[in-house]
Amino acid sequence: MILKQIYLGCLAQASYLIADEETKTAAVVDPRRDVGEYLDAAAKAGVQIRHILLTHFHADFVSGHLELHRRTGATIHLGARGRADYEFHALHDGDTIELGGVTLRILETPGHTPESISIVVLDRGRLHAVLTGDTLFVGDVGRPDLMASIGVTAGELASQLYDSIHSKLLALPDETILYPGHGAGSMCGKALAEETFSTLGHQRRFNPMLQPMAKAEFVRLVTYQAEPPAYFGYDADLNRRRRATLDEVLAGFKPLPWETLPDDAQIVDTREPADYQRSHVINSFNVPLAGKYATYSGMVLDPSKPIVLITDDGREQEAAMRLGRIGFDRVAGYVQGGIRSIPERRRRGAPHVTVAELATWIARPDAPVLLDVRQPGEFKASHLDGAMHIPLGRLRERAGELPRGRWIAIYCRTGHRSSIAQSILEQVGIESANVDGGIVAWQEEKRAVTA
Repeated sequence: MILKQIYLGCLAQASYLIADEETKTAAVVDPRRDVGEYLDAAAKAGVQIRHILLTHFHADFVSGHLELHRRTGATIHLGARGRADYEFHALHDGDTIELGGVTLRILETPGHTPESISIVVLDRGRLHAVLTGDTLFVGDVGRPDLMASIGVTAGELASQLYDSIHSKLLALPDETILYPGHGAGSMCGKALAEETFSTLGHQRRFNPMLQPMAKAEFVRLVTYQAEPPAYFGYDADLNRRRRATLDEVLAGFKPLPWETLPDDAQIVDTREPADYQRSHVINSFNVPLAGKYATYSGMVLDPSKPIVLITDDGREQEAAMRLGRIGFDRVAGYVQGGIRSIPERRRRGAPHVTVAELATWIARPDAPVLLDVRQPGEFKASHLDGAMHIPLGRLRERAGELPRGRWIAIYCRTGHRSSIAQSILEQVGIESANVDGGIVAWQEEKRAVTA
């Protein structure tokens, strides 16, 4: 048996290549949209991809099932409760897919979503592993609150999630290897661990959500979630639809002279905050390529409006492709010549402060308003004393809560989200300064925080 985990750090997303070495038959589970890595892995192993399985309709990225089907002709498989407008094979509880001596046995495990499945992997009849998608993670369980738009309540799904975990997954032996759909940093759960695999026995002992508790308590705990990014519903729906492939989308990506940009374009500057601070297009978004570029773009951009990119030389295709991973396909192109080609009258700088300067500034009578744009859990764990808290994804709609006539000092963990926030506030006419290095830099200088 071949079982390879393919992990994408920027989306904290895991997909899998499973194959039988004797029959050379392979399956891919939960592929992302840029499918080259799966094709390369299959070619290196000398196997043919014949099956594509989605554990559920993902909300945080657009799956690559249509792309991989186009390239290989492989059959697309979904849980039996799934409804899609492309051709697929429905998988019911107990169904099997035979790769040869390797067997994939299906467990219907609703809870994260109604159509969620888990995949038990057997090698020559010996139970080896279970791929749990977003039902069970290392250190956490999937969130049940993403399906309100289709009329299923979080409480109903949480109850199903409890049953799926306890009656099906935890019925498997302790030594079963657990391969989840996400790791730490994903917003498909609350407290995912850094490890990208575990065993069911280890999770039974140490996963807080698997400790003995009544179903009502489990439901109460799992339905208390941070608000998901705005694009999650968009992506979940897109994964049900027949759509253009990523190659088709990127075929139209081209350089654009500054003078020809669409009037309603969202200009996205993907350079680092320090470069944005030196000079940027007025009212552009700064979403740095480093880190969770796609996730943060999904929080603040509108997928229905055209997007024009400003990038460092040579990174144009990467920036467009990573937006394509979340289905933001209306990328008109990139500014030919980059920031240097844009007239000075259309540019400005962005104020910023070091943590040492901020410490001096907040002790003065004209102290700035401190604004923390991290997630609620991060803010509760530690924040600067007296800081306002508005998560990045809610900043535009809640900007009116910020006092006018005072400087705003914005911070996040390291300075990326706060730079995005600064660009949003510029668009609504609020002056602000980005705190270099964020709360990490503040704490590295042994400065006090409030829990």
